[in-house]
Amino acid sequence: MDADVIICGLGPAGRAVAHRALTAGQSVTVIDPHPDRIWTPTYAAWADELPGWLDPGVVAATVAEPVAWAVREHRIARAYQVLDTVALQRSLTLDGARIVADRVVAVGDGVVGTASGLRCTGRVIDARGLARAPERAEQTAYGVVVDRAVLDPGQPTLFMDWRLDNGAGPDAPPSFLYAVPLSADTMLFEETCLAGRPALTPEVLRTRLEHRLRARGIALNGSETVERVRFPVQGGKPGHGRFGSAGGLTHPATGYSVAAALAAADTVVAGQTLWTAQARAVYTLRRAGLRALLALPPRDVAVFLDAFFGLPADRQRAYLSGHDLPGTVTAMRTLFAAVPPRLRRRVVTAVLGLTGR
Repeated sequence: MDADVIICGLGPAGRAVAHRALTAGQSVTVIDPHPDRIWTPTYAAWADELPGWLDPGVVAATVAEPVAWAVREHRIARAYQVLDTVALQRSLTLDGARIVADRVVAVGDGVVGTASGLRCTGRVIDARGLARAPERAEQTAYGVVVDRAVLDPGQPTLFMDWRLDNGAGPDAPPSFLYAVPLSADTMLFEETCLAGRPALTPEVLRTRLEHRLRARGIALNGSETVERVRFPVQGGKPGHGRFGSAGGLTHPATGYSVAAALAAADTVVAGQTLWTAQARAVYTLRRAGLRALLALPPRDVAVFLDAFFGLPADRQRAYLSGHDLPGTVTAMRTLFAAVPPRLRRRVVTAVLGLTGR
């Protein structure tokens, strides 16, 4: 079975590149054990990350200035968009693709083998995601969808809120509240462990979320839709036909990968490399940043992030998006100068990989 492009995996990354390959007139075979599975996670992105070809109808809500709380409040001068997950999946149409409901068991140079014995040949793009593993730091979250009619009309969008009203002590592994509108009628409140090895369990996060919402006067009735999140934020390997989280597109500092995959799809379809020398250097620096975050004592995580959100908007953007090497270096250098002196040695040790992780 031959095709111009064979795509393994139909999550957002795989479906995006399949959709764009079909738009470019290429023949496409997609292989996934459950190709009709409906996506349920909440996806969001900075507005300037999303490609121009994306249907504007997939945006459920736009926030001009989301709020980050660390030690103090920061208003982020960068538009943030929450996506309608169902609309996003539907918009990435696969009309004309050969869809194979099967499990990939072997990927070689231009060939894919499946569990049923099918052999497909063509340019292979492996977008099957990352498996969990004990050595990989993970992001976990537990969230509930709340009717906005019961909320204070002034409830802000909270990109990250690290205030300690979730019942955890200052020396416990930290978590933050993520609160974003999903529609005109609903809002997601999600307690999130940004990165941990091991990460906080959904049970712990649920307890913290319920404590935090009670402290803020937000009552739950038990019928709310629940969202559980768990995925690795490290372990991706750029290049060699891998794409999406498996190909290194997950940002270690945020766990975001969907916008990066959407933006990169056309480059991959055109056969061009995403991983220039500059992009690989930025990827390496961000992995070092994750090591620094994991090495911080719990009570210092908010201090570190307070310094980050105090950076100028262009430096925040350079670190959070794209592959701007000079901008990333400048952002990291400025952040290092802004953190308290007592944290600098720990950060340097972690960034240089001297912690053994």
